[in-house]
Amino acid sequence: MAGTNNVTGKNNGAREDNAEKKNTFARLLSFITYKEKQEPKEFMIPAANEAENRSSGKQQKEAGKTEKPGKTLIKQSGKTLIGQGKPGKKPTPVQYWKRKNRSEGQDGVQGKTQMENQKDSLLCIYKNIQDNINAIKEQFNYPANNDIIIREFLIAGRIRAFIAYLDGMADRNIISNFILRPLLNSEKLDEITGEFSLEYILYSVIETDSVKKVSKADEVISEILSGNTVVYMDGCDYCLTCETRGYEKRPVDKPQVEGVVKGPQEGFTESLRTNITLVRRIVKNKDLVAEMMKIGDRNHVNCAVVYLSGLANPAIVAEVKRRIQSIKTDAIIGEGMLEQFIEDSAWSIIPSILSTERPDRTSSHILEGRVAILVDGTPFALIVPVTVFALLNSPEDTSLRWQYGTLLRFVRVFAVLVSTLLPGAYLALTNFHREMIPTDLLIAIAKARENVPFPTIFEVILMELSFELIREAGIRIPGIIGNTIGIIGALILGQAAVQANLVSPVLIIIIAFTGLGNFAIPDFNMAFGARLMRVVFIVLGGSLGFYGISLGMVLTIASLATLKSFGVPVLSGAAPKTRKTNDFIIRKPIWQQEMRPDGVNALDDRRQPDVSRKWTEEQPVAFENNGGGQEEEQQNDKGR
Repeated sequence: MAGTNNVTGKNNGAREDNAEKKNTFARLLSFITYKEKQEPKEFMIPAANEAENRSSGKQQKEAGKTEKPGKTLIKQSGKTLIGQGKPGKKPTPVQYWKRKNRSEGQDGVQGKTQMENQKDSLLCIYKNIQDNINAIKEQFNYPANNDIIIREFLIAGRIRAFIAYLDGMADRNIISNFILRPLLNSEKLDEITGEFSLEYILYSVIETDSVKKVSKADEVISEILSGNTVVYMDGCDYCLTCETRGYEKRPVDKPQVEGVVKGPQEGFTESLRTNITLVRRIVKNKDLVAEMMKIGDRNHVNCAVVYLSGLANPAIVAEVKRRIQSIKTDAIIGEGMLEQFIEDSAWSIIPSILSTERPDRTSSHILEGRVAILVDGTPFALIVPVTVFALLNSPEDTSLRWQYGTLLRFVRVFAVLVSTLLPGAYLALTNFHREMIPTDLLIAIAKARENVPFPTIFEVILMELSFELIREAGIRIPGIIGNTIGIIGALILGQAAVQANLVSPVLIIIIAFTGLGNFAIPDFNMAFGARLMRVVFIVLGGSLGFYGISLGMVLTIASLATLKSFGVPVLSGAAPKTRKTNDFIIRKPIWQQEMRPDGVNALDDRRQPDVSRKWTEEQPVAFENNGGGQEEEQQNDKGR
């Protein structure tokens, strides 16, 4: 028996070794065998009629399908699974049993029947007023949280009711004068004989400008957190929410980041409703839609998707809403976090979403067929989809004559090249390609670096770090002192470094010119991307010369060619170039820009007719003087 066990063990060990060898051979063979190419899932913008055909065809296919008996379709995390038998029952939330036991303990059989009739207690409102008070106190952690105010009173001296709001978020004057005072006015309510409901209060008693009925508890909580006031009445399974927002907010002021010389001097604030109003003041169109959505499982921040219905491509609008609704996170604080959640590529240095604080710039993009995203609590708007050339445009381009705007765009393109390539090109010339420098200039550079003990690449990195430190310190120091520190710090450090023979004077000029080019880029995210790319080109130019810079430029253009912004290539207009445009780097007169950008595929691609200045085809109005002026002068003389 012992010998048999030894033989069996050896055979099992040999089988395991053979299986392991086969698995290793199969893995190696998988690298050289043919595999069917799987196309990556990517969002594309279909034409308007194509999207409608797809949706209608999909509905017809779903209508024609029949489920097989004995099988159940279960959707889980975006996949459809087919399982045998009956679908599993959803687990009952713990809060359901807590509220059920509480209701049974207070009202006995009546409370139990009420809970059995409700499908989900988390989405319903009790008819018993005390249950509603306890539920609100439980949701807002009362009495630990003293911000929730619950005011109980009697309507017409016989019906129990109460209001609930957050102290500091609601306006107490509105609550006192337009909610409590009418409800406590016994003279007006004593005229009613018999029973009356919240609907009568809604239409005849409460005097606030916006009142609506709510029948779900989560909507009630959301309204209270937004600064509104809820009104409960005993015996009703719904409540009323009144518009009473009254928290402090910053007034509309000049833009702090995107300053322009010629154009509107208004910027967004932290109030979402104010920002939407600023856009509506410019786009006075009944088709301007602002769809409200909530993000964040804990802070429930409001955001608005703003677009022109009938102009913006429905596929882009649907994709924007899909990405926002699919975000699952605790909190979204500001548009910067939302941008990172919905952008196409998180590894791209160049941004694929435009961020602006100017209502006029936001409105101009909306009128071109793009979609704007406004987030409550931040004075910036996100614009999608965009191209690289849209990031280089300034709001004042359209306010200036076309010659001035074209010159400024050439200056910005030159600024991008300078801020990205200049330090790397200096390293490549001084280290690898000295024959390309004129002799006199080469001698001047050599004399300037005669007493510097460090290599050129170390000088460049040292000055870049010093410049970034000065810039960051100037931003963090408040007020006018920040600008003073930046200027004085740069002068003192530069002069001291040159006198101490740590860096050459030529390098000071190179770094200063590079910084000016970076500040000339109108978009902050684009300028930040140029700063990161400058570091890459410094390494490539210092190690491989112009060959490394050429390699970096090829890789940069290749990455931009593959980058998309909500289905639109970021190089749209240049590659691919579908049609001629009059608003590219060279901006033609505004009356010659008949077509909208082709990349966004707007439903109406024409901005204006071919001849928008109709007065050029009309004859001037001739003014005839029949002597009426002389008669009028004579009458005036007689009157004198």
